[in-house]
Amino acid sequence: MKIRVGIFGYGNLARGAECAINASPDMELVAVFTRRDPKSLKIATESAAVMSADDVLSMKGKIDVMIVCGGSATDLPHQTPMLAEHFNVIDSFDTHAKIGEHFAAVEGAARKGGTVALISAGWDPGMFSLARLYAEAVLPNGKDYTFWGKGVSQGHSDAIRRVEGVLDAKQYTVPVDAALEAVRSGSCPELSTREKHTRECYVVAKDGADLKKIENDIKTMPNYFADYDTTVNFITEEELREKHSGIPHGGFVIRTGRTGKNGEHSHVIEYSLKLDSNPEFTASVIAAYARAVFRMAKEGSVGCKSVFDVPPAYLSEKSSFELMTSIL
Repeated sequence: MKIRVGIFGYGNLARGAECAINASPDMELVAVFTRRDPKSLKIATESAAVMSADDVLSMKGKIDVMIVCGGSATDLPHQTPMLAEHFNVIDSFDTHAKIGEHFAAVEGAARKGGTVALISAGWDPGMFSLARLYAEAVLPNGKDYTFWGKGVSQGHSDAIRRVEGVLDAKQYTVPVDAALEAVRSGSCPELSTREKHTRECYVVAKDGADLKKIENDIKTMPNYFADYDTTVNFITEEELREKHSGIPHGGFVIRTGRTGKNGEHSHVIEYSLKLDSNPEFTASVIAAYARAVFRMAKEGSVGCKSVFDVPPAYLSEKSSFELMTSIL
């Protein structure tokens, strides 16, 4: 029997999730839930229902895992706990500073509902988080560095679009080359947040909007831009569409450390990603972890989880023996 999956919300991430589900032989998309008029929404999966978000509870018991595709700024903090009380869920909450707060809210709801809820799945948090954990465990005498980009951050772009007076926007995170090379040298430099990355924002303002206020609201936004050198560029809708329509991203997790009696040997561990489509790759990670959520729920697990709680074998449709004999 296939894993029955629902998608709550239908933006870039959800479209990627739909593709990932349809590419997984052990999964099927049952329904998409939208805040828009369901009749106006055309999805790629003809066999799946398109339903109003207000009717989501009518599908309780008919969906094994719900993928929650809202934005981290304002959607997921209330959507994930609300849904976790009734469904096994997974989200891509990516505001690192608020993960503990989000966990507490989702944990309470999942415990109440007897469900499994996995938060912050994707590549960072997610795959990069695992790279940091593995590297720290292997090289305890060392230091972690994470660089993002160059690429479009969906969460940061979404945060800009919610600023008063903004019609549309894209935000690029850009590593500082000098900082990246200093880390790769193994010298273990001390780098501030501002020294590691810059942020480039391309903003389409609404007619008559106060541009200076928009720029200030962006640059002073806590958890997103306040700690970075941020450039705000105001452009037209046409320029945004022609020059910034893609959603590439990527980055590097690097740990440098020492081993030996006197720390005489230096080591560098580096994990990197280069992504043509940030949402499609993120959605592919989420689909794999949705499989894990289903398996954990079948085993009787309850509560809020992260990627750290999931056995790697649970991500694959292959059996443990197949994995051992094919890629171990």
